[in-house]
Amino acid sequence: MSESCTTDPFEVLDRRFRAYILPIAGLERLHGGMRWAEGPVWFADLRCLLWSDIPNNRLLRWCEETGGVGVFRPDSNFANGNTRDREGRLVTCEHRTRRVTRTEPDGRLTVLADRYRGRRLNSPNDVVVKSDGTVWFTDPDYGIAADYEGGKAPREQEGCFLFRFDPRDGALSVAADDFDHPNGLAFSPDERVLYVADSGWIGTEEGPRHIRAFAVDGDNRLSGGEVVTEVAPHAPDGFRVDEDGNIWTSAGDGVHCYTPSGDLLGKVRVPERVGNVAFGGAMRNRLFICGHSSLYSVFLNTRGAQRP
Repeated sequence: MSESCTTDPFEVLDRRFRAYILPIAGLERLHGGMRWAEGPVWFADLRCLLWSDIPNNRLLRWCEETGGVGVFRPDSNFANGNTRDREGRLVTCEHRTRRVTRTEPDGRLTVLADRYRGRRLNSPNDVVVKSDGTVWFTDPDYGIAADYEGGKAPREQEGCFLFRFDPRDGALSVAADDFDHPNGLAFSPDERVLYVADSGWIGTEEGPRHIRAFAVDGDNRLSGGEVVTEVAPHAPDGFRVDEDGNIWTSAGDGVHCYTPSGDLLGKVRVPERVGNVAFGGAMRNRLFICGHSSLYSVFLNTRGAQRP
Protein backbone atom coordinates (compact mmCIF):
# COMPACT_ATOMS: atom_id res chain seq x y z
CA MET A 1 0.00 0.00 0.00
CA SER A 2 1.08 3.57 -0.58
CA GLU A 3 2.53 5.80 2.10
CA SER A 4 2.75 9.57 2.13
CA CYS A 5 6.28 10.98 1.97
CA THR A 6 5.54 14.68 2.23
CA THR A 7 2.51 16.94 1.99
CA ASP A 8 4.27 19.47 -0.24
CA PRO A 9 6.91 18.02 -2.56
CA PHE A 10 6.79 20.95 -4.98
CA GLU A 11 9.54 23.54 -5.31
CA VAL A 12 8.29 26.50 -7.34
CA LEU A 13 11.07 28.33 -9.20
CA ASP A 14 8.86 30.10 -11.75
CA ARG A 15 5.30 31.20 -11.01
CA ARG A 16 4.14 29.43 -14.19
CA PHE A 17 4.80 26.14 -12.39
CA ARG A 18 1.83 26.76 -10.09
CA ALA A 19 -0.56 26.08 -12.99
CA TYR A 20 0.76 22.50 -13.23
CA ILE A 21 0.75 21.42 -9.59
CA LEU A 22 -1.85 20.56 -6.98
CA PRO A 23 -0.99 22.10 -3.58
CA ILE A 24 -2.96 19.41 -1.73
CA ALA A 25 -1.33 16.49 -3.58
CA GLY A 26 1.54 14.80 -1.77
CA LEU A 27 4.27 12.48 -2.92
CA GLU A 28 3.30 8.84 -2.37
CA ARG A 29 5.69 5.92 -2.03
CA LEU A 30 4.03 2.94 -3.71
CA HIS A 31 6.70 0.26 -3.42
CA GLY A 32 10.31 -0.28 -2.37
CA GLY A 33 13.05 -2.86 -2.42
CA MET A 34 14.38 -2.38 -5.95
CA ARG A 35 18.07 -2.07 -6.77
CA TRP A 36 17.59 0.34 -9.71
CA ALA A 37 14.05 1.09 -10.86
CA GLU A 38 13.56 2.16 -14.48
CA GLY A 39 11.33 2.11 -17.55
CA PRO A 40 7.81 2.80 -16.19
CA VAL A 41 4.94 2.38 -18.66
CA TRP A 42 1.22 2.80 -17.99
CA PHE A 43 -1.41 0.28 -19.18
CA ALA A 44 -4.72 2.16 -18.98
CA ASP A 45 -6.77 -0.82 -20.15
CA LEU A 46 -5.38 -2.93 -17.30
CA ARG A 47 -5.12 -0.06 -14.79
CA CYS A 48 -1.56 -0.99 -13.96
CA LEU A 49 2.00 0.24 -14.24
CA LEU A 50 4.88 -1.94 -15.41
CA TRP A 51 8.47 -1.05 -14.68
CA SER A 52 11.95 -2.57 -14.63
CA ASP A 53 14.10 -3.49 -11.65
CA ILE A 54 17.25 -3.85 -13.73
CA PRO A 55 19.85 -5.44 -11.39
CA ASN A 56 17.21 -7.83 -10.02
CA ASN A 57 16.43 -8.87 -13.61
CA ARG A 58 12.66 -8.54 -13.43
CA LEU A 59 9.66 -6.55 -14.58
CA LEU A 60 7.24 -5.54 -11.82
CA ARG A 61 3.57 -4.58 -11.97
CA TRP A 62 1.65 -2.20 -9.70
CA CYS A 63 -2.15 -2.49 -9.72
CA GLU A 64 -4.10 0.76 -9.35
CA GLU A 65 -7.22 -0.97 -8.01
CA THR A 66 -5.54 -2.83 -5.16
CA GLY A 67 -2.22 -1.04 -4.73
CA GLY A 68 -0.55 -4.43 -4.85
CA VAL A 69 2.73 -5.22 -6.56
CA GLY A 70 3.72 -8.48 -8.24
CA VAL A 71 6.33 -9.81 -10.63
CA PHE A 72 5.22 -9.49 -14.24
CA ARG A 73 8.30 -11.11 -15.80
CA PRO A 74 10.78 -12.88 -13.46
CA ASP A 75 13.55 -13.06 -16.08
CA SER A 76 13.44 -9.84 -18.07
CA ASN A 77 16.88 -10.13 -19.70
CA PHE A 78 17.81 -7.14 -17.54
CA ALA A 79 15.14 -4.97 -19.14
CA ASN A 80 15.52 -1.21 -18.97
CA GLY A 81 13.19 1.10 -20.93
CA ASN A 82 9.61 0.16 -21.80
CA THR A 83 6.80 1.67 -23.84
CA ARG A 84 3.70 0.60 -25.78
CA ASP A 85 3.23 0.57 -29.53
CA ARG A 86 0.11 1.84 -31.29
CA GLU A 87 -1.57 -1.54 -30.90
CA GLY A 88 -0.94 -1.48 -27.14
CA ARG A 89 1.83 -4.07 -27.14
CA LEU A 90 4.73 -3.81 -24.72
CA VAL A 91 8.05 -2.78 -26.30
CA THR A 92 11.15 -3.37 -24.17
CA CYS A 93 14.86 -2.59 -24.25
CA GLU A 94 16.88 -5.57 -22.96
CA HIS A 95 20.45 -5.24 -21.72
CA ARG A 96 21.56 -8.86 -21.48
CA THR A 97 20.39 -9.82 -24.98
CA ARG A 98 21.28 -6.38 -26.39
CA ARG A 99 18.00 -6.10 -28.24
CA VAL A 100 14.57 -4.44 -28.47
CA THR A 101 11.60 -6.79 -28.20
CA ARG A 102 7.84 -6.62 -28.54
CA THR A 103 5.53 -8.72 -26.37
CA GLU A 104 2.69 -10.16 -28.45
CA PRO A 105 -0.85 -10.67 -27.05
CA ASP A 106 -0.13 -14.37 -26.51
CA GLY A 107 3.06 -13.60 -24.57
CA ARG A 108 5.55 -14.44 -27.32
CA LEU A 109 8.53 -12.13 -27.75
CA THR A 110 9.27 -10.71 -31.19
CA VAL A 111 12.77 -9.33 -31.72
CA LEU A 112 12.55 -5.93 -33.39
CA ALA A 113 16.26 -5.10 -33.42
CA ASP A 114 19.43 -6.72 -32.12
CA ARG A 115 22.06 -5.94 -34.76
CA TYR A 116 23.08 -3.06 -36.94
CA ARG A 117 25.19 -3.79 -40.02
CA GLY A 118 25.83 -7.29 -38.71
CA ARG A 119 27.17 -6.15 -35.33
CA ARG A 120 25.40 -6.53 -32.00
CA LEU A 121 23.83 -3.45 -30.49
CA ASN A 122 25.40 -2.04 -27.33
CA SER A 123 22.56 -2.26 -24.76
CA PRO A 124 19.31 -0.56 -25.81
CA ASN A 125 18.26 1.81 -23.05
CA ASP A 126 15.03 3.73 -23.64
CA VAL A 127 12.35 3.59 -26.32
CA VAL A 128 9.36 5.50 -27.71
CA VAL A 129 6.92 4.75 -30.53
CA LYS A 130 5.74 7.45 -32.93
CA SER A 131 2.15 7.59 -34.18
CA ASP A 132 3.25 6.11 -37.54
CA GLY A 133 4.47 2.99 -35.71
CA THR A 134 8.19 3.68 -35.98
CA VAL A 135 10.21 2.64 -32.93
CA TRP A 136 12.95 5.00 -31.73
CA PHE A 137 15.50 3.87 -29.15
CA THR A 138 18.82 4.89 -27.65
CA ASP A 139 21.80 2.55 -27.47
CA PRO A 140 24.46 3.55 -24.93
CA ASP A 141 26.77 0.91 -23.46
CA TYR A 142 25.67 0.99 -19.81
CA GLY A 143 24.38 -2.59 -19.90
CA ILE A 144 27.68 -4.05 -21.15
CA ALA A 145 29.99 -1.90 -19.05
CA ALA A 146 29.60 -4.25 -16.04
CA ASP A 147 27.77 -7.39 -15.00
CA TYR A 148 25.44 -5.52 -12.63
CA GLU A 149 22.90 -4.44 -15.27
CA GLY A 150 23.32 -7.07 -17.96
CA GLY A 151 26.70 -8.57 -18.69
CA LYS A 152 30.14 -7.13 -19.27
CA ALA A 153 31.07 -7.40 -22.95
CA PRO A 154 33.00 -5.52 -25.64
CA ARG A 155 31.22 -2.87 -27.65
CA GLU A 156 30.73 -3.82 -31.29
CA GLN A 157 29.19 -0.58 -32.55
CA GLU A 158 31.39 2.37 -33.45
CA GLY A 159 29.51 4.65 -31.10
CA CYS A 160 26.39 5.13 -29.03
CA PHE A 161 23.57 5.97 -31.42
CA LEU A 162 19.93 6.93 -31.60
CA PHE A 163 18.17 4.34 -33.77
CA ARG A 164 14.91 4.27 -35.70
CA PHE A 165 13.19 0.97 -36.52
CA ASP A 166 10.35 0.76 -39.05
CA PRO A 167 8.20 -2.35 -38.45
CA ARG A 168 6.62 -1.98 -41.89
CA ASP A 169 9.77 -3.07 -43.70
CA GLY A 170 12.06 -4.12 -40.84
CA ALA A 171 14.57 -1.37 -41.59
CA LEU A 172 16.90 -0.25 -38.80
CA SER A 173 18.75 3.01 -39.30
CA VAL A 174 20.80 5.49 -37.31
CA ALA A 175 18.69 8.60 -36.72
CA ALA A 176 21.52 10.56 -35.03
CA ASP A 177 25.09 9.63 -34.16
CA ASP A 178 26.60 12.64 -32.38
CA PHE A 179 26.03 11.56 -28.79
CA ASP A 180 28.24 10.57 -25.91
CA HIS A 181 25.61 8.40 -24.15
CA PRO A 182 22.07 8.94 -25.47
CA ASN A 183 19.51 8.03 -22.86
CA GLY A 184 15.88 9.09 -22.35
CA LEU A 185 13.78 10.34 -25.25
CA ALA A 186 10.27 11.64 -25.93
CA PHE A 187 8.33 13.37 -28.68
CA SER A 188 6.62 16.73 -28.35
CA PRO A 189 2.80 16.53 -28.43
CA ASP A 190 2.71 17.24 -32.19
CA GLU A 191 5.71 14.93 -32.84
CA ARG A 192 7.56 17.69 -34.69
CA VAL A 193 10.30 17.65 -32.06
CA LEU A 194 12.18 14.70 -30.58
CA TYR A 195 13.93 15.35 -27.29
CA VAL A 196 16.91 13.16 -26.38
CA ALA A 197 18.95 13.17 -23.18
CA ASP A 198 22.70 12.70 -23.21
CA SER A 199 23.93 11.38 -19.86
CA GLY A 200 27.63 10.98 -20.63
CA TRP A 201 28.33 12.76 -17.32
CA ILE A 202 27.33 9.61 -15.42
CA GLY A 203 30.43 7.73 -14.30
CA THR A 204 32.84 10.40 -15.51
CA GLU A 205 31.45 13.72 -14.21
CA GLU A 206 32.97 15.29 -17.31
CA GLY A 207 30.64 14.40 -20.17
CA PRO A 208 27.32 15.99 -21.18
CA ARG A 209 24.26 16.07 -18.96
CA HIS A 210 21.75 17.81 -21.12
CA ILE A 211 18.58 17.38 -23.18
CA ARG A 212 18.66 18.15 -26.91
CA ALA A 213 15.84 18.97 -29.33
CA PHE A 214 15.71 17.62 -32.90
CA ALA A 215 13.25 18.78 -35.56
CA VAL A 216 11.44 15.83 -37.18
CA ASP A 217 10.35 16.16 -40.83
CA GLY A 218 7.69 14.22 -42.71
CA ASP A 219 10.17 11.50 -43.68
CA ASN A 220 11.35 11.05 -40.06
CA ARG A 221 14.66 12.74 -40.73
CA LEU A 222 16.17 14.73 -37.88
CA SER A 223 17.83 18.11 -37.96
CA GLY A 224 19.05 20.57 -35.36
CA GLY A 225 19.86 18.88 -32.10
CA GLU A 226 20.37 22.03 -30.07
CA VAL A 227 20.75 21.75 -26.31
CA VAL A 228 17.51 22.72 -24.60
CA THR A 229 18.80 22.60 -21.04
CA GLU A 230 21.49 21.25 -18.76
CA VAL A 231 20.20 19.09 -15.91
CA ALA A 232 21.83 19.05 -12.47
CA PRO A 233 22.37 17.73 -9.89
CA HIS A 234 23.44 14.44 -11.45
CA ALA A 235 22.21 14.08 -15.05
CA PRO A 236 19.01 13.52 -17.03
CA ASP A 237 17.97 9.91 -17.54
CA GLY A 238 14.36 9.18 -18.57
CA PHE A 239 11.67 11.83 -19.05
CA ARG A 240 8.18 12.48 -20.43
CA VAL A 241 6.34 15.41 -21.99
CA ASP A 242 2.97 16.78 -20.90
CA GLU A 243 0.14 18.02 -23.14
CA ASP A 244 1.53 21.58 -23.08
CA GLY A 245 4.95 20.37 -24.19
CA ASN A 246 6.70 20.72 -20.84
CA ILE A 247 9.50 18.24 -20.13
CA TRP A 248 9.34 16.33 -16.83
CA THR A 249 12.77 14.80 -16.39
CA SER A 250 14.63 12.72 -13.85
CA ALA A 251 17.45 14.35 -11.89
CA GLY A 252 19.55 13.83 -8.81
CA ASP A 253 17.13 15.59 -6.47
CA GLY A 254 13.80 14.53 -7.96
CA VAL A 255 11.89 15.50 -11.09
CA HIS A 256 12.52 18.79 -12.90
CA CYS A 257 9.91 20.50 -15.09
CA TYR A 258 11.22 22.51 -18.06
CA THR A 259 9.38 24.46 -20.73
CA PRO A 260 10.04 23.49 -24.37
CA SER A 261 12.52 26.37 -24.52
CA GLY A 262 14.40 25.11 -21.47
CA ASP A 263 13.14 27.32 -18.64
CA LEU A 264 13.17 25.48 -15.30
CA LEU A 265 9.70 25.98 -13.82
CA GLY A 266 10.04 23.88 -10.71
CA LYS A 267 10.78 20.54 -9.14
CA VAL A 268 9.06 17.59 -7.54
CA ARG A 269 11.34 16.78 -4.63
CA VAL A 270 11.99 13.04 -4.18
CA PRO A 271 14.09 11.59 -1.33
CA GLU A 272 16.34 9.64 -3.71
CA ARG A 273 17.81 9.94 -7.17
CA VAL A 274 15.28 9.49 -9.97
CA GLY A 275 15.80 7.29 -13.03
CA ASN A 276 12.63 7.71 -15.06
CA VAL A 277 9.00 8.82 -15.03
CA ALA A 278 5.69 8.09 -16.78
CA PHE A 279 2.26 9.68 -16.82
CA GLY A 280 -0.67 7.42 -16.03
CA GLY A 281 -3.83 6.97 -14.06
CA ALA A 282 -7.39 7.30 -15.32
CA MET A 283 -6.88 10.94 -16.38
CA ARG A 284 -3.16 10.63 -17.32
CA ASN A 285 -2.50 13.23 -14.61
CA ARG A 286 -0.59 10.99 -12.22
CA LEU A 287 3.18 11.09 -12.56
CA PHE A 288 4.83 7.77 -11.66
CA ILE A 289 8.43 8.19 -10.56
CA CYS A 290 11.10 5.50 -10.50
CA GLY A 291 13.53 6.40 -7.75
CA HIS A 292 16.70 4.43 -7.18
CA SER A 293 15.02 1.85 -4.95
CA SER A 294 11.38 2.94 -4.76
CA LEU A 295 8.35 3.68 -6.91
CA TYR A 296 6.59 6.97 -6.19
CA SER A 297 3.69 8.92 -7.63
CA VAL A 298 2.22 12.41 -7.45
CA PHE A 299 -0.93 13.89 -8.96
CA LEU A 300 -0.43 16.95 -11.19
CA ASN A 301 -2.64 19.55 -12.85
CA THR A 302 -1.56 18.46 -16.32
CA ARG A 303 -1.75 15.34 -18.45
CA GLY A 304 0.84 13.29 -20.26
CA ALA A 305 1.07 13.68 -24.03
CA GLN A 306 2.17 10.13 -24.80
CA ARG A 307 -0.42 7.64 -26.04
CA PRO A 308 -1.49 4.89 -25.68
